[in-house]
Amino acid sequence: MRPLLQTRSLKCGYLNRAVVQGVNLKVHQGEVVCLLGPNGAGKTTTLLTIAGELTPVDGIVMFGNTPTFTPMYQRIRRGGIGLVTEERLVFTKLSARDNLRVGGGSVEAALELFPELEPRLGVRGGMLSGGEQQMLALARALSRQPSILLADELSLGLAPIVVDRLLGAVRKVADTTGTGALIVEQHARKALQVSDRMYLMARGQILLELPAAEALSRLDEIEETYLTGTSETEEDHIERLRRKNKRKAWRRLRVRERELTRLSGKLASTRTAAEDDFYFERERQRRHAAMVRRKR
Repeated sequence: MRPLLQTRSLKCGYLNRAVVQGVNLKVHQGEVVCLLGPNGAGKTTTLLTIAGELTPVDGIVMFGNTPTFTPMYQRIRRGGIGLVTEERLVFTKLSARDNLRVGGGSVEAALELFPELEPRLGVRGGMLSGGEQQMLALARALSRQPSILLADELSLGLAPIVVDRLLGAVRKVADTTGTGALIVEQHARKALQVSDRMYLMARGQILLELPAAEALSRLDEIEETYLTGTSETEEDHIERLRRKNKRKAWRRLRVRERELTRLSGKLASTRTAAEDDFYFERERQRRHAAMVRRKR
């Protein structure tokens, strides 16, 4: 069966630096696939690249066996993609009903998924609870009947009963309409209970692909080995690569300087390796101080 979504050797990141390497994943019609991993593993970066917000460094994203290079708004409006980000994209000054209408979906279809929103249709989005806002965002995405849903951290900061409600709605839509779903989720057990397959990501790479039932049976082992603690953050990864490349450039420079000294008999440079390390450390401190100033 031809997959709804497929990535081939996908590399993605920021500032043309790849923090996610060689990701190959598939989502078929009516299938719910969860992407698990520790914080900073690159899950959100992968999802945003598939959605079109980030441009791949290398590799391709395919929808229905067709490579796509369009921006995010075209993939959502014309490409049949439903997107729910972790920020709960709700227009706070619009009513819940108008939020649904802005998304271009059916209010009736949204209420079939979440009937608890009906008495709240006239309430502004900013006055809804966190769970209601997430229901609204998910209902807006699913009421458009997308061919595939991309959801990032549906459960972030929500009560377990609301998490069950949200994930159950994703499973219901996949079973009844054939919508495929790729979900990034921090609650591994709850996500696996409604999923068909699982990909496990750490340090920007897919390390495991398992059926959800097998992953549930091995969940303790997976959590202890892969999900405990925090992975290297994407910003740390970019900085580490920059420093590594800088060291390589300085080493190449020093090799050329030594060769010029040997051929000409004249000292091409008075810098020592210790001085190189000193200047490198000064540059690192300068960049760190600039980053701290930007965050203030």
